[in-house]
Amino acid sequence: MSSSSSLLSEDQLLCCICLDVFTDPVTTPCGHNFCMVCLKECWDSSSRCQCPVCKEEFSRRPELRVNTFISGLAAQFKKSVQVKFSRAPEKQPSKPTKVLCDSCSEEAVKSCLDCGVSYCETHLMPHKTAAKLKKHKLMDPVENLEDYICQKHERPLELFCRDDQTSVCQFCTETDHKTHSTVPIEEEIGDKRTQLVKTQVEVNQMIQDRLKKIEEIKHSVKLNKKSSEKEKADSEEVFRALLRCIERSQAELLEVMEEKQKAAERQAEEFIKELEQEITELKRRDTELEQLSHTEDHLHLLQVYPSLCSRPHTKNWTDVRINTHLRVETLRRALSQLQEELSKEMEKVVVIQLKEVQHYAVDVTLDPDTAHPELILSDDGKRVTCGNTKQKLPKNPKRFDYDLSVLGKEGFSSGRFYYEVQVSGKTEWDLGVTSESSNRKGDITASPGYWMVWLRNETEFIAADFLPVPLSLKQAPQKVGVFVDYEEGLVSFYDVKARSHIYSFTGQSFTEKIYPVVSPCYHFGGKNLKPLIITPVKHDK
Repeated sequence: MSSSSSLLSEDQLLCCICLDVFTDPVTTPCGHNFCMVCLKECWDSSSRCQCPVCKEEFSRRPELRVNTFISGLAAQFKKSVQVKFSRAPEKQPSKPTKVLCDSCSEEAVKSCLDCGVSYCETHLMPHKTAAKLKKHKLMDPVENLEDYICQKHERPLELFCRDDQTSVCQFCTETDHKTHSTVPIEEEIGDKRTQLVKTQVEVNQMIQDRLKKIEEIKHSVKLNKKSSEKEKADSEEVFRALLRCIERSQAELLEVMEEKQKAAERQAEEFIKELEQEITELKRRDTELEQLSHTEDHLHLLQVYPSLCSRPHTKNWTDVRINTHLRVETLRRALSQLQEELSKEMEKVVVIQLKEVQHYAVDVTLDPDTAHPELILSDDGKRVTCGNTKQKLPKNPKRFDYDLSVLGKEGFSSGRFYYEVQVSGKTEWDLGVTSESSNRKGDITASPGYWMVWLRNETEFIAADFLPVPLSLKQAPQKVGVFVDYEEGLVSFYDVKARSHIYSFTGQSFTEKIYPVVSPCYHFGGKNLKPLIITPVKHDK
């Protein structure tokens, strides 16, 4: 009895998914075999449960069990292959062999699928002359001609079954593939070649897209390096200026302290000199008084007594003190001056920072589908004002129904973006960004998902994400810039004209799209009538 390895070829024991000999083979209800892991991965990666070969779809995922019969055959085949290769001597890869004519030893020029043999030019002649043989299907010579012939009907595989995605002969279309969609193999090849060309075009386009992306990344790295070098230079200059400022302040402080110390010493020397002069004069008078006390000349004593016993003309030293300077106060003044210098340097940093964030400017257009019914938007979506009455607008879950607000059309879920709004001439306004799922209904003052700066009563500035934070600004902004770094969780506001920083929300965690949001607020008694205007960003050189 022949062994299983002689009865079955390797092709019959190959999984059509991994193209290797079966491992834990399983059989589908439609009769096709696969490796268990391959079939499970195929079904796991698709929303449909169907046979990878015949495309039969199963309403429920079949329970897979190893086909022990096929598993045994596969194991025997693997064992026989291992034995064969363990005994076979190592050979060098052979060169492609020529296909020989089955009637002689000459090289074949054609293979006949109907005859099942290959012919040289001489033995092919009957196929060119005999009317019956002219109908045979000829092809370029192949060594494995049996692969092009139906093993069941021994007829040429000249048709293609699109249902089973396999080559069939004419007799197959009358039996197993009777109800299937079949076409001549040439037609299918034409379709496949067309699809191949289309796929190749797509692949080439993907290659070009990726090459372009590589260039974009390289260009981005180049720009980033250039920007980084400039930032380093700017940072070094700022810190050098700060160090110079600190050193200058330290030197000035030491100089002031030294000068005050010297002034105190000079004053002390003057006081000591004056005191020593008075002491000398007092000693002289003491000597005269001593002499007078022992005199016997009574008339002389009476004559000089008034002048010697009167109070000496000396200074009252009781409240005299050396002018000691307050060192802490001197230090405080020096630090205050240093703080002013630091503030000036910080202003320079903000200018650099604002120039950088302006490079992330986006074109913001206001979305009428989100605008409160009392808001009036310009045709280009760049201006918004508060009207006098509510407009009749279609209901929309995205629309604000209480707060006079409107969103930008485009949201951002990554990267950085920046936009500017002209707010001059207004007494109240709100602007900033909000998350896609934030509340749009009712009062949103205390709603999470908003990062805003407000103006109230002409002079009161407030930053609010959930709790309001009062802001102290030197002047009212005429134009406000809003910058968002999505990955960094940063929202910053800038006074564009003054080139100064207003406020930043840091350490935020963004998990959805972020949209620009603005509100012109109500006009009270004819005030606050001017619009909020989304303006184009002018990049400073």
